[in-house]
Amino acid sequence: MAGRWIEKWDPEDETFWRTKGERIARRNLAFSVLSEHIGFSIWSLWSVMVLFMGPEYGIDPAGKFFLIGTATLVGAVIRVPYTFAVARFGGRNWTVFSALLLLLPAGAAWTVMEPGTSYATFVLVAALTGVGGGNFASSMTNINAFFPLRKKGWALGLNAGGGNIGVPVIQLVALLVIGTAGAGHPRLLLGIYLPLIVIAAVCSALRMDNLAPVRNDTGAFKAAARDGHTWIMALLYIGTFGSFIGYSFAFGLVLQTQFGRTPLQAASLTFIGPLLGSLIRPVGGLLADRFGGARITLATFVAMAAATGVVIAASVQESLPVFLVGFTALFVLSGLGNGSTFKMIPGIFQNKALAQGLTGERAAAYGRRLSGGSMGLIGAVGGVGGLAINLAFRQSFQTAGTGTAAFVAFLAFYAVCCLVTWAVYLRRPAVVPVRTARDETAPEPEYARV
Repeated sequence: MAGRWIEKWDPEDETFWRTKGERIARRNLAFSVLSEHIGFSIWSLWSVMVLFMGPEYGIDPAGKFFLIGTATLVGAVIRVPYTFAVARFGGRNWTVFSALLLLLPAGAAWTVMEPGTSYATFVLVAALTGVGGGNFASSMTNINAFFPLRKKGWALGLNAGGGNIGVPVIQLVALLVIGTAGAGHPRLLLGIYLPLIVIAAVCSALRMDNLAPVRNDTGAFKAAARDGHTWIMALLYIGTFGSFIGYSFAFGLVLQTQFGRTPLQAASLTFIGPLLGSLIRPVGGLLADRFGGARITLATFVAMAAATGVVIAASVQESLPVFLVGFTALFVLSGLGNGSTFKMIPGIFQNKALAQGLTGERAAAYGRRLSGGSMGLIGAVGGVGGLAINLAFRQSFQTAGTGTAAFVAFLAFYAVCCLVTWAVYLRRPAVVPVRTARDETAPEPEYARV
């Protein structure tokens, strides 16, 4: 696993980027997306496994929500060590290892998916799928180091969006299995993904690189953890990514429990929202590159609050068509917000470097260092937001039989996110000039937009 190491990497140098860097960065991005995509599919495995679990399994809706929540929790917590792993082992090396590790939860699910298996066993196997959630943190930290600031919104949005698509893809595959073989054959789904995991690992080993300048920079994580902006952005990321992953995991079960859909009917609707939310995530990054991440993020939270109001009204009136419209809008908006919030992170830390008097490459290096360290922490907290959504649904259905109370709580949280985004990042000027590394007297500097 010694791998291929690149000793010098300076994406802010336009000549280096044009002649060599961009080609290498795009290649690593492509295979990072592939591995992360499979990781997301395995992380969200139990969002579809519960659709295969009929009455013969003896598990009620609250128990199924707990299985989903267990996978969400482990996937969120494990993102912190996965972020450290890139600096310790190298981005390419860790991508190969983390891809192969997905064989463990997939193989365990193959073994236990049958009536008569104890509930405790199902909980343990659901927890194993959390390793797929960790792939996001290591992938984002790795790709962040490959691209210059002006390209990070697009690159990180594409990387995360390609990974997020793993959620609707496994839901589509589950729909195909249920529609052709029936809900009694969950192992067919797992048989499709086991070879895909091996393919992702082999491609990563052959086509990705390690960046030596990123290695052993564990001090960046400590510095990021001490910075207040890391935790403010983590709160906002709960509202965007936490919403996306929480809704993705719970959507099919909500349709079954509240609207009485069959497994096939639920599976035929579940994938639409996550698919649209994943596809639009790079657009959120592009819009943030152009107009500033904070502006796009604030607009997203306002729209998410409005969409939640539509969902609440539909839930009270028991109108499935209106519910689907509102819920799909939430997926699309959370995808936009995912892209814009992650674009904000590098700009925030580069602006801090400028405020401290750093210029040129020193400011850019500071921004890359702390933003890379913070992404794992922010991603972990965002994943915990997905757990909170599943627990809120579980409690709402246990006490009232509907998800209305949970959506009211989500509406209040989006209002808090609107206030925080405006108060911290939009009350003051959010654009600070950034001189390039090679020409600190350039008349037309680049800009770091928060």
